[in-house]
Amino acid sequence: MARPKSGKLRGPAPSGRTRREGAGGEGTRAPKGVLEPGLYVIATPIGNMDDITLRALDRLKAVDALACEDTRVTAKLLSRFGIEKPSPLFSCHEHNEARALGRVQSLIEAGLAVGLVSDAGLPGISDPGYRIISTLIEDGLKVEIAPGANAATMALVASGLSTSSFTFLGFASRKAGKRKKMLEAEAEGEHTLILYESPHRIGAFLADAFEVLGDRRAVVALELTKMFERYHRGTLSELAAEFADDKPKGEITVLIEGVTRKSRREEAEDDD
Repeated sequence: MARPKSGKLRGPAPSGRTRREGAGGEGTRAPKGVLEPGLYVIATPIGNMDDITLRALDRLKAVDALACEDTRVTAKLLSRFGIEKPSPLFSCHEHNEARALGRVQSLIEAGLAVGLVSDAGLPGISDPGYRIISTLIEDGLKVEIAPGANAATMALVASGLSTSSFTFLGFASRKAGKRKKMLEAEAEGEHTLILYESPHRIGAFLADAFEVLGDRRAVVALELTKMFERYHRGTLSELAAEFADDKPKGEITVLIEGVTRKSRREEAEDDD
């Protein structure tokens, strides 16, 4: 699929739109009209607010409208960095993404730059945004990504497991049968598996993973980028026992070792 052309600063704002020049620094608003009409997908911090990028701040100041997973969460983020709320600022979540898509399209066709944020991380990665992004690309409209913090890749690097290849599976199913089928499909892969899980199901998920994949090395990452960030390392059986009754707070990232040469060799020896 062809990539959209890179963004360029454009000249004078079209008639009927006012360019407001900011004085620079926190609490100011970037000039409107400097961004081409299109969608600006903006990553936000996953916990530590210091992880926001300069580019994200620039785009949040400059967009004409902003679609967000939860307007209250985004309002707090904008306030934290002294950024005036764009108008309109409207919701775009898993239950109304189809409706929000129509509004985004109309705004872009009217010549506006529309930002898209989720509550934390990059929209489209286990968050709303995929449908909007893919549709706008198919329509030939501009889509620009301002990347940033990501729990999956951060946890992978910190896990100590192989980073040479990995598969991100998003959130595991709530149903045990579907969870096991998903894991069975990956049982022979050499890549590290990365998943998100909720505190209420982490124990059940680890028990299912042990049953399907055997006693592989794994890591449970909690509170990433926050004050109490921590990593629980062990085998799947050890971690399943540890989290059987423990329900930690917040979103959880789980990493599971892929099939290794050693495990293949041991399996072959057992077969003999």
